Amino acid sequence: MNVKKLLSGVLAASMAVSLSACGGGGGGSSYDGPTIDQLTVGKDYTDLAAEIQVFTNRTDLVNKDFQSYVTEFNKLYPNITVTYEGSTNYDSNATTRMTAGDWGDICMIPPSLQKSDFEAYFQPLGSKTTLEQTYDFLTEKSFQDQVYGIPSMGNAQGIIYNKKIFEQAGITEIPKTPDEFLDALQKIKDNTDATPLYTNFAAGWTLAAWDAYISGSATGDPDYANQVMVHEENPFSDRGDMTGPYAVYYVMYEAVKRGLVEDDPVTSDWESSKNRINTGEIGCMVLGSWAVSQCQEAGPNPKDIGYMSFPITVNGKQYATA
Repeated sequence: MNVKKLLSGVLAASMAVSLSACGGGGGGSSYDGPTIDQLTVGKDYTDLAAEIQVFTNRTDLVNKDFQSYVTEFNKLYPNITVTYEGSTNYDSNATTRMTAGDWGDICMIPPSLQKSDFEAYFQPLGSKTTLEQTYDFLTEKSFQDQVYGIPSMGNAQGIIYNKKIFEQAGITEIPKTPDEFLDALQKIKDNTDATPLYTNFAAGWTLAAWDAYISGSATGDPDYANQVMVHEENPFSDRGDMTGPYAVYYVMYEAVKRGLVEDDPVTSDWESSKNRINTGEIGCMVLGSWAVSQCQEAGPNPKDIGYMSFPITVNGKQYATA
């Protein structure tokens, strides 16, 4: 078990994922070997053999980019067999399977898992102070100076949209405030056959993704969510200037209230939505920039897919959280 966990740690350094603690029900790990910041990738333990299963949310990369990762990894560790399993409903499935302990050896940390619970399910990869000299964006999956997950990519938080549908609707400028955005959605409803804003409600994780916008995008402060919001008495109160967390969820609430989303959100479908925004059946979706390439590749109109900042302006400027 310790050998397998050690190799998981080496793999995590190479492939930017996180490794599990022993078992699946919490209580930390009995592993007492070196952490990633103590290993030399490509030199330490290269003769060990293992089979490792990786559970991931990136179903679009399982048979493409990830296979090239495995090829490069096996040049360093030829006796380790790596297999990937993807899930389109990742947050829910990963949380359930982590509890049951049947998901494999390495996974992306589910977005809904609280930082205080990291140590119950995941092995610390090393000190944030040390690892941040090599890796970016460590804050998201770190707790008390311990890193539990290394980012696999960096994303900007904004809105993916169909440029042709915006043009057909008569939208001549990208919306910069919540009310301008809601007016644009109304124009899409009035002047096209497209669903103005597709929430992907049924997927679950697509709604949780809105939380990423309440920090820098809504305030202009990259530290707001982690260092400021936690000390505010009522962070979701209306600031009166359409900024902050209130403004983010005002957009969602008003879009639903005004009938500017899909007719039956319960039956929405994430996989098909990528093709539908490509072909002009959907006007826009609130998703990270990672979704741009997927929506471009999902149909015949990649050039129609655009990306814009979330429609909140702070002191005359718009921001995109990374």
